[in-house]
Amino acid sequence: MNQDIEQLKIFLQRNKRVLVLTGAGLSTASGIPDYRDKDGVRRGRNPIQGPDFRQSEAVRRRYWARSMAGYPTLAGAAPNAGHRALAELEAGGRIHAVITQNVDGLHQRAGSRRLIELHGNIHGVLCLDCRKVHPRTAIQQWLLDANPAFAPTGPAGEVVPEARPDGDAELELDEFQDFRLPHCGACGGVLQPDVIFFGDNIPPQRTADALALADEADAVLVVGSSLMVFSGYRFAKLAAQTNKPIAAINLGKTRADDLIGLKVEAAAVDVLPLLL
Repeated sequence: MNQDIEQLKIFLQRNKRVLVLTGAGLSTASGIPDYRDKDGVRRGRNPIQGPDFRQSEAVRRRYWARSMAGYPTLAGAAPNAGHRALAELEAGGRIHAVITQNVDGLHQRAGSRRLIELHGNIHGVLCLDCRKVHPRTAIQQWLLDANPAFAPTGPAGEVVPEARPDGDAELELDEFQDFRLPHCGACGGVLQPDVIFFGDNIPPQRTADALALADEADAVLVVGSSLMVFSGYRFAKLAAQTNKPIAAINLGKTRADDLIGLKVEAAAVDVLPLLL
């Protein structure tokens, strides 16, 4: 482990514009579950697809019922020592920027400034009609008030279901037809969490901004990501194509293992503070 830390320090010293790409493994120490196991296999049921969410009211009811149960885990999470270390490394000029695949907003709260949230932020809710963004906390309170029978906890001490990293929950209910959907307070339109669902594309400008950071970088450090989703893997692939060194801090397999020159198989929360 000590030798790995020294090699990572040398990696940061040799490369002055390191792009850090983070994934769900960074936030597990904040109490947010990971998507995948050490072999990169996805846990739990399949995620909701964006086109299905927009086309089907039944899918929206199922999503919001589960999200009402899962969101408190994300709302109560705080940045951990790994998030704070990355913010300090950026402030000290030792990393260039952070691109995160996470939607939990913890990098912002930790103090990261040069940051792109590739898949959006779960703490906002977007109206698909007027494009107004509502605070998720306000929508959560509306959901709880409108759907007391579906509340994740209650006077009988119901068990809180396991949350997912996107704010959804491992919740199975027999009937959703009585669940009341939230609507935009400005225009009455359909609301969707301000995140990129599976099956949807990242907005072109956000993609362009992320690719610009990748182009500026002289190296890539992957933190807590298996890179199984192409939107993250592409940055490792681009780095390899331009002969930029790649390092990783990740427990288990990644899709880019054959491209990574230095890999530390340990928890990000344990490793990153040591780089300070």
